[in-house]
Amino acid sequence: MIRWLIVVLLALIVLNGFTPWLQKLGFGRLPGDIRFKIFGKEIFLPFATTIILSLVAAGISRVL
Repeated sequence: MIRWLIVVLLALIVLNGFTPWLQKLGFGRLPGDIRFKIFGKEIFLPFATTIILSLVAAGISRVL
């Protein structure tokens, strides 16, 4: 259980770094992606994007 929490946390951190590039592809505006501002800093939590990209990665790993 703790391993999955660590994986999800790392995926969220990585996706947060790729946010500008992913927004050009349409990710980040999906239902389930949360964006809010606290103290003038924008926080982005891409839950739906993470799930979709995880499914794509799992599909690729099954094929390979």
